[in-house]
Amino acid sequence: MLDRIIQEAPRFFTYYNMIFILKAMGTTLLLTALGCVTGFVFGFIIAALRSTRAKVLLPLRLLVTFYVEIFRRIPFLVILFIVMFAIQVISRNMSLFTIAVISICLLSTAFLSEIIRAGVESVPRQQVEAAETLNFGFWRTQFHVVLPQSWKVIIPPAFAFMVMFIKDTSLASQMGVIELTFTGKSLMNRGFSPFLVYGVVLAGYFALSYPLTRLGAYLEKRLASS
Repeated sequence: MLDRIIQEAPRFFTYYNMIFILKAMGTTLLLTALGCVTGFVFGFIIAALRSTRAKVLLPLRLLVTFYVEIFRRIPFLVILFIVMFAIQVISRNMSLFTIAVISICLLSTAFLSEIIRAGVESVPRQQVEAAETLNFGFWRTQFHVVLPQSWKVIIPPAFAFMVMFIKDTSLASQMGVIELTFTGKSLMNRGFSPFLVYGVVLAGYFALSYPLTRLGAYLEKRLASS
């Protein structure tokens, strides 16, 4: 095995193969970034909506709760194919990358909304009531009272989810999206040793996820209570 890896290494580590792998790493990172940024934005909106007590918003609260509970329990690969077949009914010209992004956003929004909601609910109710007594509006209370205190609860699981999500984007290769795992399959089909190919793929995932893990640990330490 080692002899084969040493023999194939000069032919494997060529300029075009490295560019192919780096572009795939960029696609993996872009899928994760788009999914997590969208998930944070819509997750916060869903978490804020579920924390309101307005009776007029009750149907909307029930709808988003149903969405969160459903999508947190469906495997990501199933979501990918459901979205792909649903979109093909509307448009057959949509790219596989766009379908993957939509699927990722649906899943990340559901998970991150629950993480944000847990952080929001960790803030003592008395502080929210005090803000209401001072005539703070709902959004002002969220941004000036709730969120500054809830970040220390939100950050650790949110970064753990993002690191996990970098790995879960590999499932997009099942529908033909050219990301890091797809390049591994492609290079192995060219006759390279699977140990060499997936060793490089493993190193690529580590290079993407480790800095994110360290950033999460740093922010967790900075936001921790003294």
